[in-house]
Amino acid sequence: MIKETYDISGMSCSACSARVEKAVAKILGAENVSVNLLTNTMKVFYDEKVFSPQNIIDAVVNAGYGANLKNLPAAKNKTAAKNNFENDISKMKNRLKWSIFFLIPTVIIAMNQNFFGREGAITFSFSQFLLILPIMYLNRKYFINGFKNLFHGAPNMDSLVGLGSAAAAVFGIFSIFQIGAGLGTQNFSIVDEYSRNLYFESAGMILTLITVGKFFEARAKGQTTRAIEKLINLAPKTANVFRDGREIKISVDDLIIGDEIFVRPGEIFPADGIIFDGETFVDESAITGESLPVKKVLGEKVTSGTLNKNGFVKFRAEKVGEDTAIKKIISLVEEASASKAPIAKLADKISGVFVPAVIFISIAAGIFWILSGASFEFAFSIAISILVISCPCALGLATPVAVMVGTGKGAENGILIKSGEALEIAGKIDTVIFDKTGTLTEGKPFVTNLICGVEENFFIKIAASLEMKSEHPLAKAILNFAEEKNISPVEMKNFQAIFGKGISAEFEGEKYFCGSVNFFKEKNFNLEKISPKIAELANAGKTPIIFASDKKFLGIIGVADTPKKNSAVAIEKFQNLGIETIMLTGDNKFVAKNISEKLGIKKFIAEVLPDEKSREVEKIQAEGKKVAMIGDGVNDAPALVKADLGMAIGAGTDVAIESADAVLIKNDLLDAVSAIKLSRAVMKNIRENLFWAFFYNIICIPLAAGVFYNSFGIKLSPMIGAAAMSLSSVCVVLNALRLKFFKVENHEKISEEKIFAGVEVENLKINQKEFGEDLTMEKITLKIEGMMCQHCQKHVHDALAKMDGVENVEVSLEKNSAEVTANKKISLDDFAKVISDAGYELVKG
Repeated sequence: MIKETYDISGMSCSACSARVEKAVAKILGAENVSVNLLTNTMKVFYDEKVFSPQNIIDAVVNAGYGANLKNLPAAKNKTAAKNNFENDISKMKNRLKWSIFFLIPTVIIAMNQNFFGREGAITFSFSQFLLILPIMYLNRKYFINGFKNLFHGAPNMDSLVGLGSAAAAVFGIFSIFQIGAGLGTQNFSIVDEYSRNLYFESAGMILTLITVGKFFEARAKGQTTRAIEKLINLAPKTANVFRDGREIKISVDDLIIGDEIFVRPGEIFPADGIIFDGETFVDESAITGESLPVKKVLGEKVTSGTLNKNGFVKFRAEKVGEDTAIKKIISLVEEASASKAPIAKLADKISGVFVPAVIFISIAAGIFWILSGASFEFAFSIAISILVISCPCALGLATPVAVMVGTGKGAENGILIKSGEALEIAGKIDTVIFDKTGTLTEGKPFVTNLICGVEENFFIKIAASLEMKSEHPLAKAILNFAEEKNISPVEMKNFQAIFGKGISAEFEGEKYFCGSVNFFKEKNFNLEKISPKIAELANAGKTPIIFASDKKFLGIIGVADTPKKNSAVAIEKFQNLGIETIMLTGDNKFVAKNISEKLGIKKFIAEVLPDEKSREVEKIQAEGKKVAMIGDGVNDAPALVKADLGMAIGAGTDVAIESADAVLIKNDLLDAVSAIKLSRAVMKNIRENLFWAFFYNIICIPLAAGVFYNSFGIKLSPMIGAAAMSLSSVCVVLNALRLKFFKVENHEKISEEKIFAGVEVENLKINQKEFGEDLTMEKITLKIEGMMCQHCQKHVHDALAKMDGVENVEVSLEKNSAEVTANKKISLDDFAKVISDAGYELVKG
């Protein structure tokens, strides 16, 4: 299956788009076609082995419209589309200007019949006929497209306008002959009657007013595409690359993976890649929304569409063209704005039968009034008014213009909603499930507690020094904390790391340790006095790291993955919207309970394996809930797909982003709140548009048909009908444009609020005797016979050093002895056995 986009020409209302979609759906299947009236495009999925583009184009042409495959390169395509749009606006403006130029004298003449008198009736009528000919020629597309579609059995808005205007003009010509006959036979009553009912000004006014409406409608439509244009402008057109030993400037379309690209201060990165030379600060606000520039150094990633602030850097391209971040964002926004929301199906179904129904009502009403005894002129005026007041345009525009403005507004604020369907579903969500790590929390550990047994800065210095050579994630948290405090670690000697347990090292003649509870228990430290603090940290979902020397207790550092600064606020706002919040995590219940309490989440599901997350989502859906899942990792992808609405955190993995229905580029949960609010605003706007489109036609068609004429004397002229028709479409578009004033959540104001007031610091003084009363750090001197050389000395040293509990060994060949420092009692028999196994003899006594 492949996906292609076609430009469709000749569409003027929702009846047209429904006709095209129905024609192509007959060969491809209803689920594989989407026609957008606003953008005049059609997206199709089809099997290239079964169908070809020509099959699709033929289906559109047979339906009475034109189709061309969009096959230009992306950048050229956007430029061509923009130029075509601007050219159409210019032509429409010119057509409107000259239509008004000829219409004004037509109306002036029509309003001054007495000026010509009966003798000038021919001059009076024929001059109007001559003046409307240029108007009809300038607006001939209504007749060409309208009658062509009518003959194809698919009448549209152009058909209504063309029929109405043509009928008025034909009746006017008929009236000229009647006036001539009346003057020839001196029957002045006929002359007076037909002079009052020429309808030439109506024919010209209908075309001009419809064009006025179309012009303002097109101008308003243009405003809906500004968000996409802003994104397109972010993508640079050229790149400076190093090829064949020299620097050259090429089009970004010609970039290939592996190109070495130069970016100077003030230039935009043209591709995604890795810096291999230089450093700089990059403004990533266009992609992430982060206002502060980010420092980029050797080996760090850069993203297309971001701005190089002040450094000269070289980077190697990893993603180019349509695979770059900015191009993917543009593509997502374009597809979303051109897609349909499910609610649009109602308008599509009605539009398919709307125009034929209006033509039928127009003819039926005219016949009814003639049979009721009304004059032919009255019945004719009724029929024309019905044709020109009916507005399928408003129905067709009600949904797509709101979807385009809504998705564009989201894109401006870092919220990428991938389709109209996702936009509609977001407004119906009543339950939001959050992944914990990386979504609600930062996804990396931070120091949260500092329990000091010695002076604070000395404790931090020793802790950072011990962790300096460790690669454990918790070590990085402690080093970052020391850096924030402007405390530099020192170089320690005899560094030893015991995997999964702890670290030991020496500094200024003193031995230092850090590690877990089990590590210190193995070394026979008495942890009774500090156990309550350790338990308190563990129960709060934090990891306690103990620090001590062989002489004193230094302290405990609590480390945890902390909530993001806006997570609690976002949870509160979700709950204020009436949405239930649930946390889903693979962590243990203690950690889950602590995080959920801090964030105000009332329900959490802990210790869930990655492959079980989607099943948990399914269970909640089975309760009748509309579920949104927000996550960032590979293990969240199945759950994102399973949920009614999947939202991926922008800093997450590509897999999660591809699986989601919406992407939060700024990595902030407040944008998820904004997405729900935006959806609700868009759906409210669509319902308003559809209501007024239906309401307008329900009221205006009977009004034009003369239903209220006998009772209240109310009858609409064709000119008023044309003006009302134009106004209805403009109102629908303008109502949708109100979405441009939608306000997202204020990140800067809320970001000042903190979940934690900072690192909690407290002092805990422990008597060394109580802390290390079982820690027997004693030195033992052993007399050894049989050592003859330096190799013997080394063998004895290595044998003793491997003994459990031995901290340090010093062997003297001259004295035939060994000084052993141990942290526990070791019997002489144990020493004797080890020395004997090495080939020497321990002298006892």
